[in-house]
Amino acid sequence: MHTWDRTLTAAGIGDPRLRADYTRQRDRVSAYRRHAYVAVRLLLPPALVPHVIAATAFMHHTDTLLDASPGGTRTEDSCIVWEKRVREGLATGNSGDPVLRPLLHTVSVHPRLRGHVEDFLAGAPVDRDFTGFSDEADYQRYVDAYSLPAFMLIACLLLSPDADADLSHGLCRAYIDGSQRLDFVNDLAEDLRDGRLTLPDDALAHHGVSRADLEQGRESPEVRALIEALLAQARRDLLTSRRLPDLAPPAHRAFTRAVIALEVLTADAAAAKGTGVLRDAARPSVPAAVGVLVREYRRRGR
Repeated sequence: MHTWDRTLTAAGIGDPRLRADYTRQRDRVSAYRRHAYVAVRLLLPPALVPHVIAATAFMHHTDTLLDASPGGTRTEDSCIVWEKRVREGLATGNSGDPVLRPLLHTVSVHPRLRGHVEDFLAGAPVDRDFTGFSDEADYQRYVDAYSLPAFMLIACLLLSPDADADLSHGLCRAYIDGSQRLDFVNDLAEDLRDGRLTLPDDALAHHGVSRADLEQGRESPEVRALIEALLAQARRDLLTSRRLPDLAPPAHRAFTRAVIALEVLTADAAAAKGTGVLRDAARPSVPAAVGVLVREYRRRGR
């Protein structure tokens, strides 16, 4: 693995202020998605690493703004200010914001990212104004409007520009559908503490589960069946996306395989925890996660 300074140099990032901006983004990403960060450093070509980190940090920063006090006027104002700042940066190519400077540089190196940033901004109000899902179709609209554009910020850097567009879209959507559903189940405890119920109402009704059952952490057969069904669907969608690495350049395939494998491991850990996700989120075991990274590192070397 290259040192961070050598990685920045390999990516052609020489300006001291810009190097410092990318370094701050690296520190933030490594703090909240440790497994993903290690996979990026270990499995992607050094020239791409800072750009994936910049896109990830931008997505996380925006998502944090959207999730803070949903529905509040202050939050809405801060989101509008942020969107304006991003659009101004895209228009001018520069910004005084240390979160945006690395993103804008990455856009200049990978122009395909620009359209995905705009799509992500356009879908942001769907997350900001979220009040729940009445049914599965409502959830699917959320995936199309917000989750998929968010994922494409990263995916567009990983996949070949020559990949079949329809196949690429279908596999990316399968991945993010599974990943988003997994997150909503696995993060139930945190979301419910924040007053958010992210499971479709019709799924609860089908299994005879109430919001109070989830908030009170009831370990009933009905709650267990609800969680099992949602996690099984998430796992099926994640497995459907396993052809996605075939659409990436050879140097990006090990990382893309690892990302999918780590999500499947998380789904399995959540399924094993069952109703325990109502207390806290499940995580893959460290040996299992390390095993994925080591396997893909060796495969990449071969």
